[in-house]
Amino acid sequence: MSLLKKLNWKVLALLIILGGAVGVFVAFGPPQLMAKTETPLFCSSCHVMESQFEAWFNVGAHRTIRCVDCHLPHENMPAYYVWKSIDGMKDVVVFYSGKTPETITISERGKNFVQANCIRCHSERVAMINQDRNCWDCHRFLQHHLAGARMTN
Repeated sequence: MSLLKKLNWKVLALLIILGGAVGVFVAFGPPQLMAKTETPLFCSSCHVMESQFEAWFNVGAHRTIRCVDCHLPHENMPAYYVWKSIDGMKDVVVFYSGKTPETITISERGKNFVQANCIRCHSERVAMINQDRNCWDCHRFLQHHLAGARMTN
């Protein structure tokens, strides 16, 4: 039993040290690492995201914001960085495993982030509107795959 407690303590200490090392690397690692990974150009560097990038780039008002402004939570910084890390690692695994889907679709969790961010950015305009309904039900052409279709009509 004593050996098991020592082993658990060592594993916990190793995890804490590794977590701290990763945190230091991200905070002080390659210049502007976090800033680079938050740009639309970085998001579009994966070939399957090219059409989403083109649709975002060619559609008016939202062209001035970044992908992470809509697609990550903004209620607090820890949640933002946790989900940025989870989504980023998931994307890396999917891309390098060769299991990238032909059509990119947003998850239910992602839809919740987008809805919350629409409300956050447009809070004064939507204060009197039923916020249970998805914003893109009415604003259909803000969806990446439909924005490109509108451009070609």
